[in-house]
Amino acid sequence: MINAMPKLNLVALSREPISEKLVFELKDCALKFGLVLHTVGGQISNGAYYSERWESSHQLDISQRESLRSIAAGLNSDLCFLNGDLNPADIKVLAMDMDSTLINIECIDEIADFTGKKAAVAQITEATMRGEIKDFQESLRRRVALLEGVSADALEAVYRERLQPNLGATELLASANERGLYTLLVSGGFTFFTEKLRQQLGFKQAQANTLEISDGKLTGKVLGQIVDGIAKAAYLDEACRSLGCTKANAITIGDGANDLMMMNGSGISIAYKAKPIVKEKADAAFDRVGLDAALLLIT
Repeated sequence: MINAMPKLNLVALSREPISEKLVFELKDCALKFGLVLHTVGGQISNGAYYSERWESSHQLDISQRESLRSIAAGLNSDLCFLNGDLNPADIKVLAMDMDSTLINIECIDEIADFTGKKAAVAQITEATMRGEIKDFQESLRRRVALLEGVSADALEAVYRERLQPNLGATELLASANERGLYTLLVSGGFTFFTEKLRQQLGFKQAQANTLEISDGKLTGKVLGQIVDGIAKAAYLDEACRSLGCTKANAITIGDGANDLMMMNGSGISIAYKAKPIVKEKADAAFDRVGLDAALLLIT
């Protein structure tokens, strides 16, 4: 028996009405790939964003997806590629990265600014998130070592003066919690920030790394096991098991290479203003819409 090819849905998201030009150009490009797009349900809006959905006659490879995303980007829209068999009611978990995903900054870079080493730390952070530095644990240890001697008060200053939730974060968490989703914040950053955000936004669980502090100063070391990409995926798997489901029942959102293991195999993976390696592998790439646009993917 030959198994049928999994269905694929294309979803355009925009802050303005989806134009007929976008629909025409997407369908025209798809035809060049031997692909027919069938409109599903017409354009909808939740007041903040507009969405339109099409069912594809077959799957797309990476280069084809990128061609279609490029067309959408040129017309101020983000394009998502979803499993056509996904039932929104099956989504039980929302798992998110923190730095540059949930929030607007990389906390470690901002802490380093207090000791004049932001550029050095940021350079390592960027290379790690792009996937150029493969060992996240070693990368984190190198960066944290540069924080030695920084006053612990700098953590509060970063939180109070520099950290802001990204567009749509508050709305996404409020709606996810209202729907009864299990909300998990899992970060290669630091517990000082994840715990504050857990309380502020209502996450059910938060996991991150703990900075060692002695005599009111950072020692340049991390306590305990480091939360890296493997650990992020493991925390999500554990949360799903406790709920009697799998990653296929989760929405995952990240921006860097260390989020890929967590995102791989999830029901919907979303790259939020992400590095190219993450966008390429994710089901959805949000560059123009806020985090709360994820809600339109499960309605």
